[in-house]
Amino acid sequence: MVNKEWLKVFIAAFFEVFWVIGLKHADDFWTWGGTVISIVISFYLMIIAGRKLPVGTVYAVFVGMGTAGTVISEVLFFGEAFKMSKMLLIVVLLAGVIGLKVVTKDKVQEGDVS
Repeated sequence: MVNKEWLKVFIAAFFEVFWVIGLKHADDFWTWGGTVISIVISFYLMIIAGRKLPVGTVYAVFVGMGTAGTVISEVLFFGEAFKMSKMLLIVVLLAGVIGLKVVTKDKVQEGDVS
């Protein structure tokens, strides 16, 4: 089961995909506004999760999932060429991210009731 802090990391990575795509494709007030909002939400959730989880693992999971999501989104929505080698490397990246998550012990801070 995914605890609340890891859920924050996954949501942060989801918003990372939006802001990375926004940095490339934003061209008006609304798309730039959405990009900035995505950056704020993404980093806020990652920072909050990093207070209770190991920061190195949080960052690796955040970046790995964001990278995979961005590459897949570019292929699905923006006409980026599909390359099997690229998808295989994304699978390897995600395997590493999942492996880090599995082997990382969640530290429960004293007085934490969540």
